[in-house]
Amino acid sequence: MAKRYQELEGLSVRVDDVIYMPSLDAPADKPHPFVYFITIVNNSTEHVRITARKWVVSEGGGGTTVVEGEGVVGHTPALEPGEEFSYNSYHVAADDAVVRGAFFGTTADTSKVFAAIPEFKLELPDWA
Repeated sequence: MAKRYQELEGLSVRVDDVIYMPSLDAPADKPHPFVYFITIVNNSTEHVRITARKWVVSEGGGGTTVVEGEGVVGHTPALEPGEEFSYNSYHVAADDAVVRGAFFGTTADTSKVFAAIPEFKLELPDWA
């Protein structure tokens, strides 16, 4: 039987900022790019390697996009207790959206763990 992921106390995710960036490339059907800044914080007592992520983006117009895959922006960061990993990336949307999801990883003893991403919004400014 496959091991299940358990939430690891002390492993958390912080959304540092979300910025509407119309100067970035975006397809015609999703013309609104947002840059987000994320920090994964390891305040647990465990060594953790982040190996995967899953994001669910629910748009106001009813569309849902699921983004999942290995690593984080091409990395599988290893975090000792007290360490953080910060990065930024972007997502394109057709409308206002709500984002939620999780980062997944393993501890030194190969326990499978996760940290939930706090729900955050991609909100179009009034002038967009």
